[in-house]
Amino acid sequence: MTRVSVLIVDDEVGFATALSKRLNKRGMDTRLVTSGRDALTVLAEEEVDVTLLDVMMPGMDGIKTLGEIKRLHPDTQVLMFTAHSNSDMVISCLAMGAYDYVMKPGSLDELVGKIREAAQKRQRNLAQDSGPEATTG
Repeated sequence: MTRVSVLIVDDEVGFATALSKRLNKRGMDTRLVTSGRDALTVLAEEEVDVTLLDVMMPGMDGIKTLGEIKRLHPDTQVLMFTAHSNSDMVISCLAMGAYDYVMKPGSLDELVGKIREAAQKRQRNLAQDSGPEATTG
C-alpha cells in the first residue's frame, strides 16, 4: 500500500505534534491543524485518506466538523479521537459516517491499525466509484 495521508485535527498542539511524528515514523504522511474550520480548508485543497478528528475542540467541535466532512468529502474516512467518551456520542458519530472511534492517548499500534484499515476502505470505495459502470456514459 502507498503511504497513507492523515489529517490530524486536534487543539492540543503538543499531543498532536508528538502523534504526528510517531505516525510519520510509521510511514504515514501527516498534516496537523488545530480546528475544524482549518480541517475543512485543508480538505478543500487536497485529498486525505484518513482524518483523525478530536471530538472536544473550541469553536466548531468534532461532531459538527464530522458532519461537514462527510457532506463535502464523503470518501474521506474519519476516525473520531477523544479522551472523553460516552456511548451516545460514539453511536452518534458512527451514524454520521465516522469510520470508527478511538480513545486517546490509547495504543499507538491500535491507532495505526485503524488508520490503515480506514485508508484501505477509502481505496476500495474509490475503486468501486471508478469501476466500469462509472466510466460508461
